Amino acid sequence: MIHEQWPNELEVAQVRIARPTHQLKEIERFYCEGVGLNKIGSFTDHQGYSGLMLGLPNAAYHLEFTEHVDGSPCPAPTKDNLLVLYMPNIEGIQRMAKRLEHMGYPAVEPENPYWLERGVTVEDPDGWRIVLMNTSGI
Repeated sequence: MIHEQWPNELEVAQVRIARPTHQLKEIERFYCEGVGLNKIGSFTDHQGYSGLMLGLPNAAYHLEFTEHVDGSPCPAPTKDNLLVLYMPNIEGIQRMAKRLEHMGYPAVEPENPYWLERGVTVEDPDGWRIVLMNTSGI
């Protein structure tokens, strides 16, 4: 069923997608310096966990990465597990892809060829994939 308006019983103030990592500093570098997300929060040694929250300015959706003092390896489940960022400016996508490549994160072949049509796929330090998808012409 498609809802034309938000259901009353689903009052969501924020959406945060969280996952562990064992290289928090490199994840921060990739997503902040490479992708351009803002660091909107962080914590250190909370019951053995440290973490950071990243997002877009004034947005109610965030990424959270946590690292446990005893290690938090988190292999990507499949090559088609994706974080897709839909972006209207192809030049911005190209600049971002070039910046990520210079940082050591070149574009990779997506598992699903659909993402090749208007997108660039890149693996983050943990091997999780993001797609920089152009929305012009869609």
